[in-house]
Amino acid sequence: MRRSDFHYELPAELIAQHPLPERSGSRLLVLDGSQTPPRDRMFTDLPSLLKPHDLLIFNNTQVMRARLFGHKETGGQVEILIERLLDAREALAHVRASKSPKPGSRIRVTDGAWLSVVGREGDLFRLRALESDFGEQMARHGHMPLPPYIQRPDDVLDESRYQTVFARRTGAVAAPTAALHFDEPMLARLDALGVARAEITLHVGAGTFQPVREDDLERHHMHSEWLEVDETVCERIERTRQLGGRVIAVGTTSVRSLETAAADGRLRPFRGESRLFIRPGYRFRVVDAMITNFHLPESTLLMLVAAFSGYSEIMKAYRHAIDQRYRFFSYGDAMFLTRQDAA
Repeated sequence: MRRSDFHYELPAELIAQHPLPERSGSRLLVLDGSQTPPRDRMFTDLPSLLKPHDLLIFNNTQVMRARLFGHKETGGQVEILIERLLDAREALAHVRASKSPKPGSRIRVTDGAWLSVVGREGDLFRLRALESDFGEQMARHGHMPLPPYIQRPDDVLDESRYQTVFARRTGAVAAPTAALHFDEPMLARLDALGVARAEITLHVGAGTFQPVREDDLERHHMHSEWLEVDETVCERIERTRQLGGRVIAVGTTSVRSLETAAADGRLRPFRGESRLFIRPGYRFRVVDAMITNFHLPESTLLMLVAAFSGYSEIMKAYRHAIDQRYRFFSYGDAMFLTRQDAA
């Protein structure tokens, strides 16, 4: 398949610019993996789609206040998006400026602290904090790194709403957005139903928003993201299988984490980098169902859900969602998908 096979036209007004008043107030499009049409539900209907002994896998990454603003020594404005902290004083970052800063040059951030440009690593710049460390600078002057399709500055509400209720391991520059729909009352309902929970970590990078540039998907180089699936998660999944429950990934990040950990055919603890590119033709080894938001046209995430639920079914479901005026992307509505061969 080719990148162009995953194109669709989306009216700009369907891109959600703000979160709804309630986390669980969104709509939920249900695709059960069969040939039946998609069903329009509300996210509050999720418990009716689950059963005791099902296991939800959440990504517990925490979004950093990773966007900083400053000036080059020559006075030009600079926008910095921290991609990854290497240690307290060094980071890899995207740097936007009228002219790219050169190695050895310095950037003065909002509070007057200086950063040194150490060099380039591909599309990223290696930066060194010369005074206060990056954690302190992000805490004092960082902004929430809202995706580029949200056409407004971040505000106070984004501090909490562009973060899941169980975020605890700092390192992401984008939220695992499918999990943004879960609030404490929803989690309590699922607990009462007997639905189990487990957590993995995948620190979402800015590469998740990068377009696929090659029309031939075989030539696409997937961005790298750090993840961890620990032994406890593997044991919980094994126990779920024994009890007849389903493994339900909350978000594409949870899918990629679990499938990376089972890349050799058997689920094992995993800690490290993943470049797993899931597209139609991929054979899923762990995940039975998933909860996800709607994804950008021609994106690797749209390709992943097409691999999961079937290309034609997903593209039809997206056309249905557009016709029914669903809200799209990070602050938008959700889908509940059953793996096509597990229907």
